[in-house]
Amino acid sequence: MMEPLKNIYTCFPEGKHKVLTMSYDDGRTEDKRLVDIFNANGIKATFHVNSGLTDNENRLKPEEWKDVYKGHEIACHTVLHPTIARCPLPQVALQILEDRRALERVAGYPVRGMSYPNGSYTKEIVDMLPGLGIEYCRVVGSTDDFAMPENYLVWKSTCHHNHNLLENGKRFVELFKTQYLYMMYVWGHSYEFPRDDNWELMEEFCRLVGGRDDIWYATNIEIVDYMKAAANLKFTIDGTTVCNPSAISVWVSIDGRQVEIPGGKLIVL
Repeated sequence: MMEPLKNIYTCFPEGKHKVLTMSYDDGRTEDKRLVDIFNANGIKATFHVNSGLTDNENRLKPEEWKDVYKGHEIACHTVLHPTIARCPLPQVALQILEDRRALERVAGYPVRGMSYPNGSYTKEIVDMLPGLGIEYCRVVGSTDDFAMPENYLVWKSTCHHNHNLLENGKRFVELFKTQYLYMMYVWGHSYEFPRDDNWELMEEFCRLVGGRDDIWYATNIEIVDYMKAAANLKFTIDGTTVCNPSAISVWVSIDGRQVEIPGGKLIVL
């Protein structure tokens, strides 16, 4: 007798269907205050750092990175922040690899993410990134949407923090249809807050979206890793058994029942 068909949905950790991630560029000293705001509200972020500009005023020093960004992600932004669409490809590769190497020596883990400096890129650069160990890269611009990206190497955010931040945040926390996965992605530069005198904007946003039971708070690379693990689950045709060959747990919903599939396990559903 055939098993009845099941509705099997990918979920975020603990069966959640919404994820929030933040992304800030340039490794500025104002990141210290921004991290404090994030930490106070249980929010996680990715910080894209230029390793060759640390002698500039208002840049964090390499010896500060590990402590300031503890619990968050350090990611690549090229060594010198050039407009890379105008650069020879070998020089673009060197900018990325040398930035990775400098960041990794401090972070102590492989740096696998990036944001395009000045939002500049070409198809040739995008195609080159996997060979340089880069698994995602953020572009500039806003979608005002909460859909998951189709291509993580041209990952566009929901909004910059100066673009409809509170409006998008309110829409995000009100989302309730669990048959979809939703992501809110905010980006910017921390030096913009004192420039625009609007630190209270980020503080209000983080109070609005932080500490909620239905939201997963993740760095950029945590989202990439989780979605790859979810896509790599191996189900039997009748949906009664699943193998998770990855190292991390993945959650699914089976006819409305949330199930954790531990890393490296074969389980009967």
